[in-house]
Amino acid sequence: MSNPPLSRRGFVRDALCSAVTAGAVLTVPSRLWGAPAIITRDRLRPQWPSGVQTGDPLTDRAILWARSDRAARLHVEWDTTDRFRQVRRLQSAVATDASAFTTHLDLTDLPAGQDIWYRLRYESAELPGVFSEPLVGTFRTAPRRARSVRVAWSGDMVGQGWGIDASRGGLRIYDALRRAQPDVFVHSGDNIYADQPLLPEVTLDDGTIWRNLITDGKAKVAETLDEYRGAFAYNLLDGHAQQFGANVPVIAQWDDHEVVDNWFHELVLANDPRYTEKRVRVLAERAKKAFFEFLPIRRHATEAGRIYRQFRYGPLMELFVVDLRSYRGANSANRQPASSAAAAIFGETQLQWLTNALRSSTAVWKVIASDMPIGLVVPDRMRDGERNFEGIANADGGAPLGRELEVAQLLEALQAASVENVVWITADVHYAAAHHYAPERAQFTRFNPFWEFVAGPMHAGTFGPNALDRTFGPEVRFASTAPRPNRPPSDDLQFYGTLDVDAGTRALTAALWDVTGKRLWSTELAPADPRR
Repeated sequence: MSNPPLSRRGFVRDALCSAVTAGAVLTVPSRLWGAPAIITRDRLRPQWPSGVQTGDPLTDRAILWARSDRAARLHVEWDTTDRFRQVRRLQSAVATDASAFTTHLDLTDLPAGQDIWYRLRYESAELPGVFSEPLVGTFRTAPRRARSVRVAWSGDMVGQGWGIDASRGGLRIYDALRRAQPDVFVHSGDNIYADQPLLPEVTLDDGTIWRNLITDGKAKVAETLDEYRGAFAYNLLDGHAQQFGANVPVIAQWDDHEVVDNWFHELVLANDPRYTEKRVRVLAERAKKAFFEFLPIRRHATEAGRIYRQFRYGPLMELFVVDLRSYRGANSANRQPASSAAAAIFGETQLQWLTNALRSSTAVWKVIASDMPIGLVVPDRMRDGERNFEGIANADGGAPLGRELEVAQLLEALQAASVENVVWITADVHYAAAHHYAPERAQFTRFNPFWEFVAGPMHAGTFGPNALDRTFGPEVRFASTAPRPNRPPSDDLQFYGTLDVDAGTRALTAALWDVTGKRLWSTELAPADPRR
């Protein structure tokens, strides 16, 4: 089954964005601003190298992100229709090279559950009165009342050597996601592959050539702040990515490749000759700065670098976005017998936040967006003659040990508090899957059954399947894996998932899709307490 035809809303969006091709800019006629255009040489005008994005939508606000190519001030007009008859206006501070000329504006006082249309211009700081071409976009705020909601998710972008090949359609997954018309998209991590530069050409199995667009940001591993910035900027050169950014709000989290493969803070890259900066803690600080600069994330009021957060979508759904990277202990054999900093994956503070937030949530469905799966074995390299693990599972299938202890603590607390209707969404392993966890199949039994849905990659090599660890009793209900490792995006083995909550029945339908918009698998889940 394919995605449904575009609605009028989608059709209008397509019409506004129809000029976008790889590397193009979204523009609208200057007449929409109510004043004649000033004829200016293009080289004097601020340009749009990365399009626009929105993110972290709440009922009354959302982050509006844009980027200029020079010092400039962003002028914004927004309205609740594409006619712009009752516009509200605001402007930003001047974007400077200190933040890679990016702008983050928190649009406030927005109506709940409403399509918001905006149009933007950058004004040159050096030449006041000289403006960029206009740009237009739209997004939808979160609802307060019960209405049907669609969330999409996936992860893993421009990995394993597969970059932008315009002759093969560029980053096609963004077009598929836009056409799916989600209320919001959760990027489950690996927004970039900072540790994997691109080659100009890759020969495919059929003898044809995959031709990567190459920029300075993807010519070597990222070490400096500017190199991390360049990796983020690379993805936004794609026309589908710009079109998507102007249509769908994003909730972003990170995983390992935003910094370096399988990183933890104490890691030292002593044996990797590609790196002159060997201290991963230093690299992670630079990577996180670029991450917050290039994504539409709202800074936490008291912890500026905090990534874990939650989003309410009316009475039917609440999203809990976690960070399994920032607070973990070192990768190890993962068999510590008791909870400790060395065995952490959530960390004590985040785990307590998540437990309390889930206990207090009154939403029918509680969705935990995790950057790594629970029961799939994700190995790391050998260290000191011992097999190490990158993920939660430790491959022994017995009682919880190591990082599994924090998951067991969470699951047991949710059962004790009678928290129902919890589902997990994740990516990381580069294939699509549906896992059902149940105590009758598990070694640890003090939890309520739940589902975990896996999607990805978005545009990277396809792999799988990973082995299952039986500690929490997972069972594979569906998997779409690669026939051989590192299959290219041209094989159409690129996946995303959707969660749809029906306002009438309050049922949740989980589905997994490929890059062509074909539905591969789905299941409908009834809420445990239909009276809510």
